Amino acid sequence: MHTISIGNMTIDVVRKEIKNMHLAVYPPYGRVRVAAPLRMDDEAIRLFVQSKIGWIRRQQSRYKGQNRETPREYVNRESHYFQGKRYLLRVNEQDSPPRVIIKNKTYLDLYVRPNATVEQRKSVLNEWYRKELRELAIPLVAKWEPIIGIEVNELGIKLMKTKWGTCNIEARRIWINLELAKKPVSCLEYILVHEMIHLLERHHNDRFKAYLKKFIPNWKLLRDELNQLPASHWGWKY
Repeated sequence: MHTISIGNMTIDVVRKEIKNMHLAVYPPYGRVRVAAPLRMDDEAIRLFVQSKIGWIRRQQSRYKGQNRETPREYVNRESHYFQGKRYLLRVNEQDSPPRVIIKNKTYLDLYVRPNATVEQRKSVLNEWYRKELRELAIPLVAKWEPIIGIEVNELGIKLMKTKWGTCNIEARRIWINLELAKKPVSCLEYILVHEMIHLLERHHNDRFKAYLKKFIPNWKLLRDELNQLPASHWGWKY
């Protein structure tokens, strides 16, 4: 990988065995990346990026305006989210198996061993998020498989820094971001359908968008809602 510059903008360039260029802008700071065919020279890439400057600036502006959580310390009365709702954390130390319970609309109770570290508290909460997200996602995949007319072989969950979901077309495997447990179920459903449509159409072209509009007519509203919700703090690396 190397970089090219256009004014005060730096663009990461990766050359691959592909036919067309692909442009992406990544959170949280709007890093710009172009995947280009192996034999394409920098001048052609620069002209392509210049033609997309307006779109790039809009994406960067959106990321800069997005609310972002401060680093979590997993202490009492700290804010945590589940299914788009904000809860106050209550840490309960007791000599019993760790667990997480939501008892009402205000508090998320985290039960941990005495003297549990921040990382241990985080691990317990993340495993709970993973379990809850899987229980939400599996029925949604089953709901949409006959509607879309495809079959998903495997659903995986992992923490991803730059994507809400990915689809391995050859393996028919979908991965979703663990952070979706914190977002409204409607946003989770949108991401699942988005990735499932890739089993019909690999690229984000007009055909893909037509499928998306057919199955999720309000997909742009859900996309915007997802991007406007508070984003987690990570040590972003690329």
